[in-house]
Amino acid sequence: MLLTHIGFEEDKKLAAMLDPDWGVDVIIGGHSHTKLEEPFKVNDIYIVQAGTGTDEIGRFDIMVDTDLNAIDTFTWQMVPIDDAHCPRDEEVENFIQRYRSATSQKYDRIITRLSCELTHPKRNQETSLGDLIADILRDSFGIDLMLMGSGAIRSYALGPVVHYADLVECLPYDDAVYMLKVTGTQLERMIRHILRDEAFQGEHTEFYQFSHGTHIVWSRNEQTFRTLTLDGEALYAERLYTVAVQKYHYNNLKPFLDITLEEVEKNGKIRVLSTSARDVVEEYLTVNQHLSREVEGRLVVED
Repeated sequence: MLLTHIGFEEDKKLAAMLDPDWGVDVIIGGHSHTKLEEPFKVNDIYIVQAGTGTDEIGRFDIMVDTDLNAIDTFTWQMVPIDDAHCPRDEEVENFIQRYRSATSQKYDRIITRLSCELTHPKRNQETSLGDLIADILRDSFGIDLMLMGSGAIRSYALGPVVHYADLVECLPYDDAVYMLKVTGTQLERMIRHILRDEAFQGEHTEFYQFSHGTHIVWSRNEQTFRTLTLDGEALYAERLYTVAVQKYHYNNLKPFLDITLEEVEKNGKIRVLSTSARDVVEEYLTVNQHLSREVEGRLVVED
C-alpha cells in the first residue's frame, strides 16, 4: 500500500510506472480532492480517494488471497461523517475537555481586527484574502513579488476578528519562504505556466496570489498577455527580479512554475527569508490593525 498526496492524475501515472515485483496493491491518495465512488484500477493497482476535508471517510474492506499474496475481493464505500454514522463518544469528548483550557489560552487569543471579512472563494482567481497575505509577505521581506500558493490558504474567509486559531486554520502549512532571482523573461514564462488552460478546466494545478504592484491581463483565447507589468513597468528581459515562494513550491519549481533550480541558481544565491511564513503574517497582523483589501484587478483572465 502507498499513501500519496500528489493528486489523482499523478496517482494514475505512478501506478502505471510501478514494477509489479514491488507488491503495491493499493494507492490511497489525496491532495486533488477527488471523490471516487469506486476504486480506479491501473496496472492491477487500486486507487482510492475520499473527496474533500472531513465530510466523508473512505472505507476499504479487503479480502486477501494468501496463496497469491494479492487482493481477492473488496468493498469500498464513502461513509458520511455525521451523527447517524459517527455517534458522539462522550468518553473521548471528556478526555479532550481536560486539555481545552491549555489550548484555549494559546488559540483563542485575538491577533487582530480587520476592517471587514476577507474572502478566498476560489483558488484560480485573485481574492481579497490572498491579496492581503501576499502583500504582507512582500512588504515584510522587501522583495519584488510574492507568489503565494492559493492552495496554502485553507480558509474561505477570515475576520473581521481574527483569533490565533483562525490564522492556524487559514495557514496550516507553516512553510519556510525562499527567495529566488529570476530574469524578466523567466518570470514571464513562470506566470504563463501558472495561467495555462488546465488551471481553469477543473484539473488540479497549482495557482498563486500575486502581491501588490502586479497587473496581469491574460487572454485565454489568444494565449497571450494583454498586460504584464510590475510596479507600473513592463518586465525587462534581462533584469533580475526577487521572487519569493514557500518551501513546497520551491521543491517543485519545474512542475509548478516551469523553471528549474539550475536556471535559478545561475542568477544568484537562493536565500531562506523565513522558516515560518505564518509567523511573519502573525507578527504583521498583530502590529497592524484594521487592515483591508479588495479585489483590484491584479489578475484579470479574459476568455
